[in-house]
Amino acid sequence: MDSTDQSPEEVYSVWALPPEPVRGRLRRLMAGLGAAHGGPAFEPHATVVGAIRLHRSVAVEALRAAAAGVRPYTARVAGDPRGFYRRGRLLLEPTPEVMAASDHCCSHFGYQRPAPYVPHLSLMYGNRREEDDDEAARKKVEELDKDIRGLQFEISELALYNTEPGHVESWKLVELCHLTA
Repeated sequence: MDSTDQSPEEVYSVWALPPEPVRGRLRRLMAGLGAAHGGPAFEPHATVVGAIRLHRSVAVEALRAAAAGVRPYTARVAGDPRGFYRRGRLLLEPTPEVMAASDHCCSHFGYQRPAPYVPHLSLMYGNRREEDDDEAARKKVEELDKDIRGLQFEISELALYNTEPGHVESWKLVELCHLTA
């Protein structure tokens, strides 16, 4: 840790950011879901390292070190009509590349997953009745973007976000790293 860092420990997460054309598509999908089901707006992302409490300088250093060891990789939304969407998330295929990127980053952060990693793109957060809403939301996703299943894109940016618990709208980008081949 940087001995001059007097910042308090805060909660940080590492996100893989889809490229801008895909982010725009996801924002439109998220806005449609939000209009139908409620919930806050946030940046489209796939969580790579879950919430971990660290000093800011330690989190930034860990992201930079982790990103230096990850090459751009391909992510793909699951293609199964019944298994591509679950609880506000588009599920990503757990390919070796996707899993290795998360494992690599988690090791740099000293992050211990509380449950097995399920790669996904978050589309909405909030308090919803899961059982009733899930099927309706899945149908809404297919209505809003009939070609979302199987969508493939390259991940070439990892972002460190301050995800201090509270309002999702208060989450802030701290550091962005571009992955290089």
